[in-house]
Formats: sequence, structure tokens, C-alpha cells
Amino acid sequence: MVNLTYVNYLQLATNLSYVRELETTIETPTNGINFVAYQDCFVRDILGPDFSQELVAETAWSAFHEAGVYNIETGKLYASSNRADDVEANPINVTAIDIGRDATSDVSIASLHFDDLAQANGACAYYPPATPPDSSANQSIVFCDQGTLTRPAQLVLVDPATNTSRPLLNNFLGRNFTSPNDIIQHPLTGDLWFTDPYYAFWQGFRPEPDLRQQIYRFEPATGIVQAVADDFVAVNGIEFSPDWEFVIYRYRISADGKRLQDRQLFAYSDAGLPDGLHTDTEGNVYAGCGDGVHVWNPAGVLIGKIAVDGGAANFAFVPRACSSSTSKDSSGWASKPKVGRWRGISVWIVPAMPTVDKGFRRSRRVRDKSEVGW
Repeated sequence: MVNLTYVNYLQLATNLSYVRELETTIETPTNGINFVAYQDCFVRDILGPDFSQELVAETAWSAFHEAGVYNIETGKLYASSNRADDVEANPINVTAIDIGRDATSDVSIASLHFDDLAQANGACAYYPPATPPDSSANQSIVFCDQGTLTRPAQLVLVDPATNTSRPLLNNFLGRNFTSPNDIIQHPLTGDLWFTDPYYAFWQGFRPEPDLRQQIYRFEPATGIVQAVADDFVAVNGIEFSPDWEFVIYRYRISADGKRLQDRQLFAYSDAGLPDGLHTDTEGNVYAGCGDGVHVWNPAGVLIGKIAVDGGAANFAFVPRACSSSTSKDSSGWASKPKVGRWRGISVWIVPAMPTVDKGFRRSRRVRDKSEVGW
């Protein structure tokens, strides 16, 4: 059963009883998910007439927490699990969800280990420098590795086809990163843009920070790494707009593609901290929040929610669906909207805690506290 609720913005503006009623509806999803339309375009252009939902998988452990990258060659979605109490003895795993290549394929789950990857977090699809922006050849995955008290925080390249890994970057001009959280590759320049907050230090498995909470730009072809933005409370996700002119907290990208400028507030999440940012081909912005996946139009107006019991830790666009996980990080939902992201690609939703992402060329995402930048 699919449950769809329409929201009246005029009532929402003045009727507190209506506000509480709506909050109850969103916080108690029917069969795990509620679709909430704040604007007709959410149903017409994003969900379409035949949208559906499905509980794809549940595990006894927190398998689905961050990353969420779909790999075209293997047909699998790669996510990072939540951390254990003892991160040295129980490192974060990479969970591979085989969603199959056609509608009849069964879903299977496997836990993977990579020697170079200590504490996986956010990730993105990666293409070697000079790969044409319309090509998906030689796709691999770059993970943000938060490190531990004894291992460095770094960016790690993983090849899903061969199950091999190697570090790409593990310092900023000799200083240690704190705990890289989220990452995106610019499809034209090939540069990697990533965030480095203090979460691992706050959680007790990284040493005192050497650097401020910043956004960095890394050139894999030259080794150049540059700090491009600071002044964050707790920087998290990062994403590009579909035209590659903006990064979300809404910074304009300079003409040479190397700097950020003109910071603007794009939107504000009314439920929890946004994480796992993506955009679709029409410029709509998606974020995993405390009550599910929120969707804003390019002007920053909330047009809809995919309400998930426990909230959405993260989500990703995959063929035929949008996949998400819950705050417990132990179950994975797939909703099957009309557009989803790239010409009908669907979305995976990961229950609440942060991070999941891309797989198709030109994918995207961002966040800071309850504010979403664009």
C-alpha cells in the first residue's frame, strides 16, 4: 500500500492544529514510508502515476549508513556501515547491495573489506582525469576514510570490479585531515571536492584536529589540494548543481572551476540535519533528513518529502528506484518514482544518520547543520 498526503501551504501557514496533524502523519509512516506532496509538481514530475515502495533488505547490524554509490559495471550499490563502539577492533564495513540489472533480479547483500580503508564514510563515483563528461567508462569509487587514532584520515580509491584499493590523498600540506565526510567529482575538471568536519574527533576515534572544518578541492592529476571554503558549524555533504555553476550551500563556482564565492542560504530543513545531497536533471535538490528525504525545487521551495520511519540516514539514485536507509542503519527502502534522477533512475533511501551517493556520471550533493546551501 502506498500512502500519499497532500499539504495545503495556506493552512500550514496559519493553522497550528493542522501543523501538528501533519507532523503526526509524517512521523508515523504507513508501512514504513509516506509520500508527502507540498506542491503538485512533486507528484506530477517526480513521483509520476505509478510510483511504489518496497522494503528491499534488513540486517541485524547497521549495514547502511553512508556512501551509497551505484557502480555500473558490477550493478551494485556500495554503502558504508555505521561505526562500532571499538573502531579499531570493528572497523566500518563496505556493504555491497546487488540490486540486479533487470526488474526480475533478486537483491543480495555482501560485506566487503579493503585493507587501505579504515573507517569508510561518504563516497562518490570516480572517473580518471580527462574522462569525457558523457562517458561512464573506467568507473571506480572514492571513499572518504575517517581514519582512527592510529591510521590517517584520507581519500581511498576502490575498484569494485577487482576489489582492490589505494590511497589518493592523506594530508593537506603535511597536516592531518580530521575526518573527511562527503565527496563529489567535478565532471568537467575531474577534481575531487570534499568536506572535512570534526565528527570523528567529537566521537572519540580521531586525535585533536590540525585543521579547521573546511571544504577542499583536490586535483588527482597534479596532487594539488586547496582549501576553498570555511566558517562552518559542522560541514557535511557536498553536491554540484546540474549546470556545475554552484555547490550546495549555494556557492557560485569561479569561472576557472577552482574556487567558491558568493555564499547563500539555499533552504532550511524543518526536521533534523540534512545529509546526503543530490540533484536531479531538473535541478531539484534532495537531502536525507530527520523524517525522510526532502525535495526542494531549484528556487529552494520544499515540494515534497519521502517520509521514512526513523528518518533517512542517506539515499542514492539507482536504476529503477531511489534507495534510502533509516536512522537505525539496518534496513534499506527502495521507492520507485517517475523521474528519480537521471531519466527515470530510482532512489534508495537509507534510514537516518548521514551519507549515500552517486554512480552515474554527473551525480551530485551537500549540507551544514539544518541549513542546505546551494
